[in-house]
Amino acid sequence: MRESKVTEEHPIRRGLGGKYLLTTFIAGLILGIAGGTFVGWFAHRFYYQQRLGQVLLCQQNHAGLPEVQMKAICGSAF
Repeated sequence: MRESKVTEEHPIRRGLGGKYLLTTFIAGLILGIAGGTFVGWFAHRFYYQQRLGQVLLCQQNHAGLPEVQMKAICGSAF
């Protein structure tokens, strides 16, 4: 029968080492900022287009009113 020897050449490592903790945090932070910026820009653009369409449609529906009353009813696009 053959005996197996346990060597200490390749010790078992658990978890991340201390030196990798900071680099993975910084990488995650950079990716999070980049992804969050893109999602925020896209959401803002979508909301702005929807709001502009609502205001223009409201202004078209109330075209006979004076501008002051129309702005009171429809609001402003900006």
